[in-house]
Amino acid sequence: MTEGKVIHQSDLLQLIQYAPRTEKVHARPLLFIPPWINKYYVLDLNEKKSMMKWLVEQGYTVFMISWVNPSEAQKDETWDTYMNAILDAIDAALAETGQESLNLGSYCIGATMCGTLVAYLARIGDRRVNSATLFTGQFDFTDAGELQALVDDKTLELVDEQMEKGYLPAESMANAFNMLRSSDLIWSYVVQNYMLGKDPFPFDLLYWNADSTCMPAKVHHFYLEKFYNENALMKGELVVQGEKIDLSEVSVPLYHLATREDHIAPAASVYRGAKLFSGAKNRFVLGGSGHIAGVVNPPASGKYQYWTRPGIRQATLDAWLEGASETPGSWWTDWDGWLKKLSGRKVDAREPGAVNGVIEDAPGSYVKVRFDKR
Repeated sequence: MTEGKVIHQSDLLQLIQYAPRTEKVHARPLLFIPPWINKYYVLDLNEKKSMMKWLVEQGYTVFMISWVNPSEAQKDETWDTYMNAILDAIDAALAETGQESLNLGSYCIGATMCGTLVAYLARIGDRRVNSATLFTGQFDFTDAGELQALVDDKTLELVDEQMEKGYLPAESMANAFNMLRSSDLIWSYVVQNYMLGKDPFPFDLLYWNADSTCMPAKVHHFYLEKFYNENALMKGELVVQGEKIDLSEVSVPLYHLATREDHIAPAASVYRGAKLFSGAKNRFVLGGSGHIAGVVNPPASGKYQYWTRPGIRQATLDAWLEGASETPGSWWTDWDGWLKKLSGRKVDAREPGAVNGVIEDAPGSYVKVRFDKR
């Protein structure tokens, strides 16, 4: 994993600051909000695939949230308290870098949280966030992918029963994801190992997939009920921090990434959600492959392709694609070009924890907690 230090910690998260790899860095930092459904290191799997390593090599000061693996201690946490923890992390990153605002990166449910956060900040006139990047972020759950088949009032009752201790056991969430892609994640290994007698090949992505996290009960119930079942965010009915959230009030620049074969956050759904940010300066990019491989696609791999087009005025993704330009390779370089313009002048590189102090080395202790070893 990429070298760094934990420079801030709460009951819900640790904040990692990565060590610089350039003498000069952009003044405005980048802070990532990863999903709490999985662990953050999918973006930092190894030297060749790491987005974090690549970003610091491009001259960014990068911070990453590492979520706690919930237990009974988190039974009273809510969507609002998770958002408050992010706001505290933002303050820590700003104090560490001496800046008044930063850029946010986010992924999956972390992107959904990020969207509600920037809308809340817009409502109260808070300018701590300069821009936001949303990887596979859904905001309109009308057709929200294969997970939607597992979410209705009856299954919500079953999930609530499993969360009597205050959290959803990690294996429940892992089983749901595995069944969505059972041919890849289960049966291919039955065939290769049990039927053909072959040793399974090592695969860092499969290790990460098996390193599951528990879900805090109230946060998970809120997510399933308000987003999947009620689609409250799209309807303008979602209340966060006592404020009704309106995505059209967001005015900061936004970078939306969808991936063409995504089964969890379908590209058409991500596109519809992006259009809800009608007051923002939106850039929408469609990457090749799926929910993980399409995101974790470093330029050196030479894989896949991506599509770009100015604006998102077209009613549907298909209409947008008709006039889009296809570029071979990774979308990371396109994002870098967009992000550089929002990251300010160059300053001397910063050593992690120079202001806040260092708690421990990255990756920190929170990410090492496994549900099967408690």
